[in-house]
Amino acid sequence: MNSVDLAFLPALEQARLIRHREISPLELAELYLERIERLNPALGAYVTVMAEQALADAKAKTEHLASNPEDLPPLFGVTVSVKDLNPVEGVACAYGIKAACDRIAPQDDYIVSKLRQAGMIILGKTATSQLGSLPYTEPPGFPPARNPWNLDYTPGGSSGGGAAALAAGLCAISQGSDGGGSLRGPAFCCGLVGMKASRGRISFSPLGERLNGLAVNGPLGRTVADTAALLDVLSGYELGDPYWLPDPEPSFLAGLDAPPRPLRIGYTTRLDPIGEVDPVCRQAIYETVQQVEDLGHSAEEVTFPNLENLIEPFVVVWECVVAELGVPWIVLEKMNRWLYWRAWRINSGAYLRAVAQLQLVARQIVQFCHPYDVLILPVYMHPTIKVGEWKGLRSPKILDSVINWVAPCPPFNASGQPALAIPQGFAPSGVPIGVQLVGRPADEATLLALAAQLEQVGSWKHQRPAFATGAETTLP
Repeated sequence: MNSVDLAFLPALEQARLIRHREISPLELAELYLERIERLNPALGAYVTVMAEQALADAKAKTEHLASNPEDLPPLFGVTVSVKDLNPVEGVACAYGIKAACDRIAPQDDYIVSKLRQAGMIILGKTATSQLGSLPYTEPPGFPPARNPWNLDYTPGGSSGGGAAALAAGLCAISQGSDGGGSLRGPAFCCGLVGMKASRGRISFSPLGERLNGLAVNGPLGRTVADTAALLDVLSGYELGDPYWLPDPEPSFLAGLDAPPRPLRIGYTTRLDPIGEVDPVCRQAIYETVQQVEDLGHSAEEVTFPNLENLIEPFVVVWECVVAELGVPWIVLEKMNRWLYWRAWRINSGAYLRAVAQLQLVARQIVQFCHPYDVLILPVYMHPTIKVGEWKGLRSPKILDSVINWVAPCPPFNASGQPALAIPQGFAPSGVPIGVQLVGRPADEATLLALAAQLEQVGSWKHQRPAFATGAETTLP
């Protein structure tokens, strides 16, 4: 196996090789760090590379493996990236703000501790849009994150750095977060599997969650099984959490062993008031519908509830969070600065009315979805944009452009339902596209089982960007 094949090997396969002593955690860490050093300057995926810490951890795990070969967790020795919105003890956490690059995190975020407990090796912090507020990853003062399938295009945001790193073979698996599509969008842009888990599935301890349940941390994987395995790692209630769900039985990964029963599936290619999805993305939905019918499921076209009553309250909460974070407006980029000042016109009553309106719309969405096991929708309304494409626009126009692109994602942040982005082909520009699978509350298992079936009949898990496949070396 050459070095490129190993770098793109699924995380669970890498873990199997580690358990069987065919490769060591140290060899894997060295492989990825070499690729990061060579490819990241053009990609802008990592803002902080934790080379020294990663190598020390990998050496310790390699030594542990020699003396404790049994009872290893499923992802022991596998490398992972962490989004630069999640603190890692002793490492800068800048939130996409250049002036905060010297702010060292005093402790691990809860999910980072979960990654460590699972025996994973953290390679570094990946780029995010400033404050995680935008669907492209171009924070001022940092190189823009680029899409490894076509470097002229964005990998999405706000988990764009993690998606770019994973798609380019600069880690085995990635962690991200999703408050309005920030995991599903980058998965769509980069040809990955991205899960927005159900509300309460993954703890926000110890910092808490400011978005009234809209946001959730989650996994990005190259395969459905990898995504399920990382979801198992991240999931779990922490004492005092405001939302909680029981752990799945069996685990999400184990649940993939049995195919789902015949499912009732709804699909749509139109979301009002935005309109019809781009033809390329529409064709991806039709192809997915044909595949699920060939697999024995039933599919019917549906008319999704009009989103007009969701857009304004969602924006109100979004801009209020930008202002509430306490970041001085002077260090904010243009769009966040505009959102910050817009928030000052909103009093507490208007904010609470927005939250109540979101809850009302969420109830309508869940009730609409209830008759169906799964819905198939667009992830975004059109393929990914070029790096800097909206930079010269005035802020109100950027807001309109964002809304008209990401519209299929926020409804399920509002409703708390699980939603999974999976690849389904390519746009003419060479960048991936995909579709979104939405499930009933707390039913990630059905989404993952259906996605695993689709993965078997598709070819997307074998695709690699040309940018990331050069400089092969033969490994012993």
